Amino acid sequence: MNRLKKINDWLHLWLGLVSGIIVIILSITGCVLVFEQEIKELTTSYINVDPQTSEKQLPPSALYKKIQAQYPELHIESAWYYGLDKSVKVSLENSDSIAYVNPYTGAVLALVDHEDIFHVMDEGHRHLWLPVKIGRQIVGWGTFVFVVVTITGIILWWPKRWNKRMLKQSLTINTKAKWKRINYDLHNVLGFYSLSLALVMGLTGLIMAFPWMRKSVIWLSGGMPPRVKMEKVEPPENEKLADALVVADKIWYKVRQEIAAYNKESVIIHYPHEEETTVYACTDMHAGRWRDLSFDRNTLELLPRTQKRIDDSNTAEWVSRSNFGLHTGFIGGLTTKILYFIASLICASLPITGFYVWWGKKKKKSKKGRQKGTTRKTVPLGYT
Repeated sequence: MNRLKKINDWLHLWLGLVSGIIVIILSITGCVLVFEQEIKELTTSYINVDPQTSEKQLPPSALYKKIQAQYPELHIESAWYYGLDKSVKVSLENSDSIAYVNPYTGAVLALVDHEDIFHVMDEGHRHLWLPVKIGRQIVGWGTFVFVVVTITGIILWWPKRWNKRMLKQSLTINTKAKWKRINYDLHNVLGFYSLSLALVMGLTGLIMAFPWMRKSVIWLSGGMPPRVKMEKVEPPENEKLADALVVADKIWYKVRQEIAAYNKESVIIHYPHEEETTVYACTDMHAGRWRDLSFDRNTLELLPRTQKRIDDSNTAEWVSRSNFGLHTGFIGGLTTKILYFIASLICASLPITGFYVWWGKKKKKSKKGRQKGTTRKTVPLGYT
C-alpha cells in the first residue's frame, strides 16, 4: 500500500511539473473564451440591434444584395442569424474579415478582422500558437497528463480518517495560518472543489484531441446508428439548378417554420455555389449543440446525412453532439459558464501553488541536509 502511495505521489508531482505551463495556458485562454460572446456584446456596437418581429427580418437574398451593393468586391459565403436582437454575421470567402449586418435594414454595421484577440486566444487554446500538427499533439497529451494528475490529486486529498477535524482541514482554507499553509490549502482544497468540472473539461478535451478517445467513448455509449451512404445528388438531365438566392430564402423560411425545435431565430444559411447540388444549413443552436442540415437544391428535401433532432438521438449521438457544450460550459447557459470560469481559474492556479508546495519542501530538505553536514564537522575526532 505504501508503495502504491509513493507511486501516486511521484506521478502527481512530476506529471504536474511537466504539464504545468500547458495547463496554465489552456485554463487562462479557456477563461477568456467562455465569455467571448458576452465580452463582445459589451465592448462593441455592432453585435446588438433593436429587436423587431421575425417577419421584419430580411431574408438571406436581401442581405446578400444589400452587402453587394455596398461592397461589390466581397464574395459572400454564408449568413448566421443569431436572433431578433442580434446582427447577422456574414462569412466572406477568401477574406480575413467578417461582416456584421443589421437584419432589418441590411446595413453593414462593421467589417471586422477575423483574427481578433479571441481568435488569438482560440489558437493558443487549441495548439499553443505553434504549428497546428505539433501544437495539437502537445495540447492533447498535455490534457491527458492533466487528467492523470487530477485523479492522483484526489487520491492525495482523500482524508486518512473521516472525522470532523480531518474533514475541516480537507474542505476549508485556514486563512489564519502562515503563508505556506495557506498556499497548501489553496492547492489542496480548491483542487478538490474544481475536481468534477476539471475532469469533465479534461475528458471532453481528449475527445476533441484524439480520434481513438472519441471512438472509445462512442463505443462505450452504445455506438452510433448505421452510417448512411452519401450519394451525390445529380439533377435530372437538362434540368437547371435552382437560383442560389431563391434557394437560400426558401431554406431559411423552411428551417424556421418547419424544422427548428430550439432557438428558432438562430439559423445559418450557406449560399450555394453555381455547381453545388446540395445546400448546407444549421439550426437548433442551443446549449452548445447544433443540428447540421443538408438539402437537395432543387427539391428542398432533407438528405439522409442530415442530423436527427437531439431529442431523437441515441446516447452515443447525444454525447458526441453535446461534447462541445460540456467542454465549454455552454451546456447549461450562463450558470454553467460561470462555474466553468471559476473552475478554469482554479486549474490555472494549481500548477503555481503546487510548484510552491514542492519548492518549499525541497528547500526544507536542503536546509536539514546542510544542518546535518555542519553537525558532523563539529564532532571532535575520536568520537562516534
